[in-house]
Amino acid sequence: MKIAVIGGTGLIGSQVVKDLNAAGHQAVPHSKSTGVDVISGEGLDQAVAGADVVVNLTNSPTFDEASPAFFQTSMDNLLAAAHKGGVGHFVVLSIVGADQVPELDYYKAKVLQEKLLAAGPVPYSIVRATQFMEFMDAVLSWTADGDTVRLPATPIQPIASKDVADAVAQVAVGAPLNGIRNIAGPEIFSLDELGRITLSHKGDNRTVVTDPAAGMFAVVKGDVLTDKNAQLAPTRYTDWLS
Repeated sequence: MKIAVIGGTGLIGSQVVKDLNAAGHQAVPHSKSTGVDVISGEGLDQAVAGADVVVNLTNSPTFDEASPAFFQTSMDNLLAAAHKGGVGHFVVLSIVGADQVPELDYYKAKVLQEKLLAAGPVPYSIVRATQFMEFMDAVLSWTADGDTVRLPATPIQPIASKDVADAVAQVAVGAPLNGIRNIAGPEIFSLDELGRITLSHKGDNRTVVTDPAAGMFAVVKGDVLTDKNAQLAPTRYTDWLS
């Protein structure tokens, strides 16, 4: 199959391209660095020409109130190009529980992206993943202050980016779901506990203080960012740390 991977040079995209090509498909990465701009539309028609599948892994440059506009424009442009090019399957990566956290602008933006895809003219699949293990260092940095890091006890089910890429590649070469597949890591932690495990493994002596009002995940209610019924990935967090 010929597969156009838009955002194919990023953390997930580069691994998806590698997986697909290793499986004998022709996966081509596209991004701003290759002359494809999802906002201006530059290079999009050429990028998707002749493709059986488009995988969209582009991401908003910000996570604030500007993010919905990014997804609106990029999806409008990509769907138009895919439809014009006769693409038979359009895949996006989203977030488990995104529709349950309307307080976060970025999560609302991802829900908008999903709705645009579902209402669009191309058969589609949405892969929703839990929080990436690779993002834990960033999460720790947001609320670090001297010798302490403040984190809420939000339930998290971390997944390795490699496992996300494997799942996206698997969906891309299958029949369109015309729906959502949830994927998640094999274990659930509270975020503060995950912080302690991470710092301990790194030999970092800072203390994690449980603070229900700290950081982005403070607004998350209950266990909506986890899914015990998701397709579970194999990589455990402590193994990934090692």
